[in-house]
Amino acid sequence: MTKYEENLVSYNGGNKSIFYLAAGPKSGPLIIFMHGWPGIGRVWHRQLDAFASLGFRAIAPDMPGYGRSTARHVQSDYALGNIIPGMLAVLADAGHDQAVWVGHDWGSTFLWTLANTHPHVCRAVVGLGIPFGVSELGLNEMLKTVDREIYPEDQYPHGQWSYQVFYEDNFEKVSAFFDKNPRGFLRWLHAKGTPLAVGKPALMGATTVKDGGWIGGQSSPPAPETIPDEHICMDKDTLDELVSAMEKTGFGPADSWYMNSQANREYNLKHTVHDGKLKMPVLFINARYDSVCETVTGKFSRNMRTKCLNLTETIVDAGHWVPSEKPEEMTAAIARFLINEVEDWWPGYWTNGWVKSNSKRE
Repeated sequence: MTKYEENLVSYNGGNKSIFYLAAGPKSGPLIIFMHGWPGIGRVWHRQLDAFASLGFRAIAPDMPGYGRSTARHVQSDYALGNIIPGMLAVLADAGHDQAVWVGHDWGSTFLWTLANTHPHVCRAVVGLGIPFGVSELGLNEMLKTVDREIYPEDQYPHGQWSYQVFYEDNFEKVSAFFDKNPRGFLRWLHAKGTPLAVGKPALMGATTVKDGGWIGGQSSPPAPETIPDEHICMDKDTLDELVSAMEKTGFGPADSWYMNSQANREYNLKHTVHDGKLKMPVLFINARYDSVCETVTGKFSRNMRTKCLNLTETIVDAGHWVPSEKPEEMTAAIARFLINEVEDWWPGYWTNGWVKSNSKRE
């Protein structure tokens, strides 16, 4: 795999640190990729390579609670307001006062919090998996978006968010379940998308409370060898590194991101700059086959479509793990968005100019 620059920046008075990978010229326009649950910076390696080759300064942190960043078993560490100082420290360490920020899954939920409360550091933002205006306002806000045509209330009282409800009363049980077999769980989790999932209840998260646990209430994740390689959308080297990272920290810190619903809501409502609206350019990449975070239709994306005042959307034919499953399509979408909406953030824009002649050849 590509070798990247490795950096470690301290914050919170030196008590915490964030590790991040970097590629591309330090003077290039900055783009920061933030993974979700569970992940590490390395999951963005295809995007780091692509944007660095274009002249961007591309970086990807191990988000707090993961990999080589501070991963304390303190749930309040992972309230979104407490993560803000760490990511601002990454921005400053990279030598910039603004960036294009890209987030997937919980990285996207953090992205929306950053854009809502610190818009001055966001030249533009790109979200995947989780739309603006829902998850950063807490689990109860997410429950309002359940599509009762797909999830009748008598069968699925929490809709596709049953797995998140289960965390609140069974945190230790859930984390211990994942820790029993990180490799087996991560191979199972990183499944490729399928059109067969569209319009049907999500198998992953809709019955967790009723089943008394993940994967139908099994006592442990499936054995790794029972998950065929063709089922998995993440390349082997990245998956191996992710497994090692999760074995090192355990799932407790990562799972703690789910345990700050009320604190996240209060932070976003208290510190919003533009009354819950985003004015910077926003790109949202919908995953057509994501049955849990279904954003193409339904209510989950409704707030985003009214509260992002400069919104661009596109759709990629993939499941939840778009950066791994369809990296080329995702990278192309971001590049087109930057050219169309954030042209001053393209490498060389100010120094070299871009002149089009009005003459036409016969």
